[in-house]
Amino acid sequence: MGKVWREFRSFAMGANVIELALGFIIGAAFSKLVEAFAQNIVMDSVAVLFGQPDFASLNIRIGRSKIEVGAFLSQLLSFLLLAWALFALVKLISALGLGERRSFEQRECPYCLEFVPTRALICKYCRQQLVDELPSLEEAQRRHEELHGRRMMSIRQREKT
Repeated sequence: MGKVWREFRSFAMGANVIELALGFIIGAAFSKLVEAFAQNIVMDSVAVLFGQPDFASLNIRIGRSKIEVGAFLSQLLSFLLLAWALFALVKLISALGLGERRSFEQRECPYCLEFVPTRALICKYCRQQLVDELPSLEEAQRRHEELHGRRMMSIRQREKT
């Protein structure tokens, strides 16, 4: 029983699970923020233009049945506005270069088996050297400036498109 508890504790407290939980919490809060923007600002702007905050009163009667077209249109418009707001926010974040620092290309450290960026020279978890020979400080700084320059050039190219 002790072994199972240790394995579970390692899993539950592992960096990936904690990052996932934090991402979920931040995502939920972000979703509320975007919904509030879409509902309180954009939909109220629609109300100013059309005289009503939604289209729920639009119905089609066929015999005794009532087809609520307005409810569907309100939900469709709300979805499109939410998608637009998310798109605009992602473009803004990209333009500011805030999402550029994370490398999604990873490899497994042979010493501690944690995932590290492919260009890493030393494992950030166990501090073991991952290359045969470490470059000098000047060479490492030159390499960093070169990678940073490429990253900035990539950001500028995306801004032009």
